[in-house]
Amino acid sequence: MTPPLPTCFLPAERASQETVLRQWRCFEDAPLVFELLNAVPNIVLVLNEQRQIVFSNRVLLDVLGVSGGEAVLGLRPGEALDCVHAHEPGCGCGTMEFCPTCGAAQAILSGLHGRQAAHECRIVQQSGAALDLRVCVTPLSTNGESFLVFAAEDISHEKRRQVLERLFFHDILNLAGVIMGYAELLSDPHPDQAVQITQILSEASRRLVEEIEAQRAISAAESGDLVVRPSVLRALDILQSVRALYGSPDVARDRRIAIAGQAHDARFISDRVLLERVLGNMVKNALEACAPGQTVTLSCRADDQRVSFEVHSPTFVPREVQLQIFQRSFSTKGSGRGLGTYSMKLLSERYLRGTVTFTTSPEHGTTFSAAYPLVLDSP
Repeated sequence: MTPPLPTCFLPAERASQETVLRQWRCFEDAPLVFELLNAVPNIVLVLNEQRQIVFSNRVLLDVLGVSGGEAVLGLRPGEALDCVHAHEPGCGCGTMEFCPTCGAAQAILSGLHGRQAAHECRIVQQSGAALDLRVCVTPLSTNGESFLVFAAEDISHEKRRQVLERLFFHDILNLAGVIMGYAELLSDPHPDQAVQITQILSEASRRLVEEIEAQRAISAAESGDLVVRPSVLRALDILQSVRALYGSPDVARDRRIAIAGQAHDARFISDRVLLERVLGNMVKNALEACAPGQTVTLSCRADDQRVSFEVHSPTFVPREVQLQIFQRSFSTKGSGRGLGTYSMKLLSERYLRGTVTFTTSPEHGTTFSAAYPLVLDSP
């Protein structure tokens, strides 16, 4: 007996090409089914028991820019939709390490067990673009064979609106918490602290106004219409501003924020509001992960082309969290959270021409890195 192929979730085995062609003809030769599915405005696929496409309506073909269904015949949904994980070394869509966290794979699993199911999923494509889909999978039996009807609705606009609204209020509440914390200190300040607290409150209030003014711009972020406002910046000035804003007792809660002694003070051109939002979310997430008494360390380094900011915390990120860490709305902190890491990617990679990555290990903790060009060109 042939041993099963390796998989991290769904079975890896595939039907033969002859079987797929025979199953395809069953649907291709049914004109009424063909016309009905082509009349649906969403992607509709028919999958066999090995999760391979044996029929596709015209919507998917239009999305992919191909003329005939033969182009996707035998592929699995993630492979047809160009999911980055489906192209990793291994046995393809549904079998990779990320797949147990995919809503589409979870819906398919339910369908294979004879249950209709609907889940949301976000497919990141090899080009860097992303598809937000609501996937409904329904079991289907015909001619003595079992199939799955895989219907996918594009919910990108709905998700953009929800996420950007929450993103805005998430950041506004962060700043309001800073102002509240220092305002409480100002009610009975030590003489040596009064001037410093007043300066921090003034800076936080300025940033709050900037955030409110930026709402109209941020609402255009995922539509590609965000206007970036670059200016000449200094790296240490950015780090000191972020430390001042998020080092208040109300936000830090017995954690410390330190700037590494070897941090470079590079001059570069970028959008200060967007950059401080990215770094602020990095710091906020690091503070939430730390235990009382631990320290979050900020640093920056530069070469002839890029400036890189780093936020380090001594905590380790478990593997199951690593796989989803940049997914919209994923969070270990509960529903409605998880915007910080998503916004790092959105703002950095689409508008600041940067990259956001992270490393983590039990021995060295976790470091988020954001690297940007020294000169920000227009998006």
